[in-house]
Amino acid sequence: MNKNYSLENLSEVASELISSVENKTLLFYGQMGVGKTTLIKEICKQLGVLDTISSPTFSLVNEYQTATNEKVFHFDFYRITDEEEALDMGIEDYLYNNDWCLIEWPENIKNLAPLNIIKTIL
Repeated sequence: MNKNYSLENLSEVASELISSVENKTLLFYGQMGVGKTTLIKEICKQLGVLDTISSPTFSLVNEYQTATNEKVFHFDFYRITDEEEALDMGIEDYLYNNDWCLIEWPENIKNLAPLNIIKTIL
C-alpha cells in the first residue's frame, strides 16, 4: 500500500491496512521519525491491543495481546546489521504462525520477509 496519511486520516489508513492484509504481516518503510510507530499504535488500537505500545528499538520485538487473545508482534529491525540476527531470534517462527507481525525497517531483513505481504511506505 502506498497511501499518504496524516494524523487526521490515521484511523482510516490503519483500518484499510487491517482489512486488506491476508497473512497478518505488514511491513513499514520510511525514514526515521516519519510516523511508522504512530501508525502501528493505531493499528494495534484497532486490533484491540490492551497493552501500552512502544517501539521495540532495543529489544527488536514487543509482544502484545488483544482483547480476543490474538497475539501482535511489533518488530523494529533498525539496529539489525545482519539477517542472521533475525534468524537467531526465530523470525521465521513469528512470520509463519498466523499472528499479527508489524515490522519496522524490513529492508534490513529483505531476504527473510514473506513475498505475499503488504508494504507500507511512509
